[in-house]
Amino acid sequence: MAPTVWQSAEIGYCSNVHPTESFAALSQAIQHPINAVRVARGLSHMATGLWISAEAATEIVTQPHQQRLFTTLLAEANLDLITLNGFPYGDFHGTCVKASVYTPDWSDPRRYHYTCQLAQLLAQQLSLSANEGTLSTLPLGYRPSWSSDKQELALRHITQLALYLHRLKQETGRHIRVCFEMEPGCVLEQTQEALLFFRSQLPAVAQQQHIAETLLQAHLGICYDVCHQAVMFEQATESLGTLTAANITIGKIQLSSALHIERPDQAHALLARYAEPRYLHQVRSKTDANIVQGVMDLPEALAHNGLPSDAPWRIHFHIPIHATQLDDERLTTTQAEICAVFDFLAKNPEIRPHLEVETYTWQVLPLAFAINDEYDLTRGIHAELQWVEEQLQQRGLLA
Repeated sequence: MAPTVWQSAEIGYCSNVHPTESFAALSQAIQHPINAVRVARGLSHMATGLWISAEAATEIVTQPHQQRLFTTLLAEANLDLITLNGFPYGDFHGTCVKASVYTPDWSDPRRYHYTCQLAQLLAQQLSLSANEGTLSTLPLGYRPSWSSDKQELALRHITQLALYLHRLKQETGRHIRVCFEMEPGCVLEQTQEALLFFRSQLPAVAQQQHIAETLLQAHLGICYDVCHQAVMFEQATESLGTLTAANITIGKIQLSSALHIERPDQAHALLARYAEPRYLHQVRSKTDANIVQGVMDLPEALAHNGLPSDAPWRIHFHIPIHATQLDDERLTTTQAEICAVFDFLAKNPEIRPHLEVETYTWQVLPLAFAINDEYDLTRGIHAELQWVEEQLQQRGLLA
C-alpha cells in the first residue's frame, strides 16, 4: 500500500504560542500572526489549530454575532479550522502558569462543559474538506493531586462526553474526536497507562452508564505529543505501534521536541538558563538499568534533590523542531523522535492523523532562539513548518 500523503496546506501549527485568552485577542491573532505564517509559506489557504480559552469559547458559542464574526475572520484569513487545543482552560501566557495549566481537571464539571463548548464550536466551523475535527485535552489531571474519587468523576465525565459527541454528530453531521494528550507528571504519562484507560477503565464505566463502547472508539483518541513521550524515554515507533494495535485512534500528532543533555552534572549553569518561571519543565532521567525517574520542574532537578546528574536528562521544554543543537553543543534535542514518527506514518498508511507543530515556548527561549518581535516569531514558525515539509517529502508523504 502506498504511503498516505499530506498537502502542505494541511500542516499547520498550534496557536497556543500566541496570547489569545479573550476573543478579541484571538481575533487579532487570526488576522495577523497566523495569517502572516500562511502568507510567508506562500499558501492560498492553510489548516489551523487554534487554542481557544474557556472565556473566548463561551463568548463565541453564546453570542450569535461573535459566531458570525469568527466565521468571517477565518474565511478572510483563508484558514481551514480542523483542530482545536482544549488543554489550557485559562490564561496560558501569564507570569507563572506552571501546574495551574492542569486546572480544572477532568474530575471538575467545568472541564466537561468547556470541552463540549469547543466541540460545538469546532462542529460549526470545521473545514468542509475535513472528515473529522480533533480536539486535544489534558490527560485527566495532575498526578500529585489525583485521587480515586477524582478518577471516578473523570471517567463519568468522559463517557458522558462520548455520548455528547455522538449526539452532536447526529445534529450537525460533523464528526468530532477528543484526543487525550499524555504528559509527564499527569495521570496519563506513559503509553501503558493510556492502554489501561482506553481498554479497561473507560469501557467499564461506560457499561455502567449503558453507553456503547463503540461510541468511545468513535469519538475519543490520543493526541500524541512527541516531546512529552520523548521526555518519558519512550520510543515513538513502539508507542504508536502499541496504541494502534490496541485499536486506539491517534487523532492528532503534535510535532514537538524536548531538551536532551547527556551529562547534566557538567552543565548546571547552562541548564539554569532554561529554568524560566512561566511554564512547568518536568525532568526525567534514565539509568543504566533502564529505570526512568524524575521531578516536576527543572529548578527542582538543579537543586541536587537526588535525580542522577551523571545520567542523561530529558526536559519538557518545547524546542524549535528544526533544531538538533542549541547554543551549546552539550544541549541537544529529541528531534530524532519526530523523524521516527514520520517513518512510522510512512510504513502505516492507514493512519492519517492531523499534524501540527507545537512550540509554544518561543517567547521564553534563551539565547540562540530568542525572538524580539512578531516578525521573528513568524520566521521561526515558518522555519519549523519548512522542516516538516522537507521531512515528509523525503519519505514520500508530501503531495
